[in-house]
Amino acid sequence: MAAVAVHSAVLGEGRPTLPYAEAGRPGGTPLVLVHGYLDSWWTFEPMLRRLPPGLHAYAPTQRGHGDADKPPDGYLPEDLAEDLVAFMDGVGIGRAVLVGGSSGGVQARIVAGRRPDRVAGLVLLGVPATLVDKPKAAEFWELVRELKDPVDPALAAAMADGLTATPMGRGFLQTVADECLKAPARVWRETLRGLLETDLRATLTGILVPTLVVWGDQDPILTREDQQTILDTIPDSRLLVYEGVGHVPYWEDPERVLRDLTDFLADRA
Repeated sequence: MAAVAVHSAVLGEGRPTLPYAEAGRPGGTPLVLVHGYLDSWWTFEPMLRRLPPGLHAYAPTQRGHGDADKPPDGYLPEDLAEDLVAFMDGVGIGRAVLVGGSSGGVQARIVAGRRPDRVAGLVLLGVPATLVDKPKAAEFWELVRELKDPVDPALAAAMADGLTATPMGRGFLQTVADECLKAPARVWRETLRGLLETDLRATLTGILVPTLVVWGDQDPILTREDQQTILDTIPDSRLLVYEGVGHVPYWEDPERVLRDLTDFLADRA
């Protein structure tokens, strides 16, 4: 198992300080793992622990989430994308493969489209093409729009549960729920508002870097048609369908994700 170290990155004046996890050997192919809504770097812990030789992974926690700074604003996908570039600057990453999990793939693809000089490849793990047509997203917004502090732990537990097709360890799910609770109600609200009000389809345009799309066919949120939209919009993209896997393949089958990611990098070498 790979050793995982946690550090802090100071992004500069006017930007938050972000904790980040790091694993792998210096000199390995740099990966930046971008978590989704209400998660933290911890969501990638199963992948980080199993990181194969030759890869060097960084997993920042985004503003407002986990133990990161929680400024009063800046929770649109484009704000988080700008933080992502600032993070790469702060830790000295010139160019990396961006690996986005769930909605974290939105800011990853914004960076890929706007700053191709910084992106060697893009990997989207259970990432939506859009959310405006997803009933579960609309239902969750009705819960979140009037949310007040303190956030009910039962709501956080519901966020963590039900995303996978196979049962996860209760300890892992409890940690994920605890990380969700570190975000104040305004971050739950404003981050989701940003995802719903931004034209997410538009963030797929202009991406010319090689792109790997991974989708579990038991995903309770995203459909195969949604993933086809990504394939139809990004020219150099291909899809891997994980049978019997839900929304979070990097929880359910991190070994397979890493194998496929390594094969993807080798194909592009």
